[in-house]
Amino acid sequence: MPHATTSLRHRGDRLADVNEQLVVLSDVDRAPRFADTLRAVGRAALWADRIEILQINLGRLCNMTCAHCHVDAGPERREIMQSATIDACLDVLRNHPQIRTLDLTGGAPEMNPHFRDIVREARRLGQHVIDRCNLTILLAKGFDDLPEFLAVNHVEVVASLPCYLEQNTDLQRGDGAFAGSIEALRRLNDLGYGAEGSGRELTLVYNPVGPVLPPDQVELEKAYRRELAARYGVRFNKLFTITNMPINRFLDQLIQSGQLDRYMQILIDAFNPAAVDGLMCRHTLSIGWDGRLFDCDFNQMLDMDVADGLPHSIHEFEYKQLSQRKIVVGQHCFGCTAGAGSGCQGAIAR
Repeated sequence: MPHATTSLRHRGDRLADVNEQLVVLSDVDRAPRFADTLRAVGRAALWADRIEILQINLGRLCNMTCAHCHVDAGPERREIMQSATIDACLDVLRNHPQIRTLDLTGGAPEMNPHFRDIVREARRLGQHVIDRCNLTILLAKGFDDLPEFLAVNHVEVVASLPCYLEQNTDLQRGDGAFAGSIEALRRLNDLGYGAEGSGRELTLVYNPVGPVLPPDQVELEKAYRRELAARYGVRFNKLFTITNMPINRFLDQLIQSGQLDRYMQILIDAFNPAAVDGLMCRHTLSIGWDGRLFDCDFNQMLDMDVADGLPHSIHEFEYKQLSQRKIVVGQHCFGCTAGAGSGCQGAIAR
């Protein structure tokens, strides 16, 4: 591992601050800059061309502490979006009907005390609402009626399930996570989730267990569908594959195992120009728990705000400027453009 990691300080199980993460990523031996790679394929810069999805991080509080989590979420985190910021987000949806999807994430977004209020109001406004759910929260004390709430409000559940094998899932998410996830999936299935024509969409999300790219999304979905049905009687609508981003806990893992250079080289070598146009940052705006604006959830976790000269808070939202903004890029962007590409909607180039 290059010298850049030798001075890293740790706070518990995470890197001390995002500036150190950015230094580490930029110091990987002989790595080209992502901006230079874009220019080499004829893209002087990356620009948004619309905003059709508002992705809101409702907080970093979570009932789990997953090994790959780029948010660094967990039970000890106290960052929570407050009601005034939530109201500002809802005002944006009221005033800009061209934004059709509200994508709620965390941490465990359901642990924000205003979660149900924002879902109800967004649905009243005709929004398609996504809940990025870790599944085990649906079994937690005080949250056990959540499946029914999600079903009544026709919320799409996008659920993390890193593998259809118990050992691999528990390795990434903690002992007992797989069993709890299967129980939660069965409850969702009982409410119509995963059934064609029910209007209750259930999407599973696969992350690799280690420092490798995801396999082909279409073929992996077939395997998930076959294995989950045969082993557990579980059904779902679709599967997303998402590349592990070298941010926060996963970056720490790479450093501790001496695999950061190797993993970054995998991402760089697999750069796919065909993935660039489909990047989620071109049609999504990410809102931090404190109301700050970011080009994507990954930039948010690295404190890389939208470009200078733009509104930087949801309280200052201006659609025209933000929908045509220049996107801030960094070395982690190789993760979204490697292989078939990766984003919150899964593989890009299929």
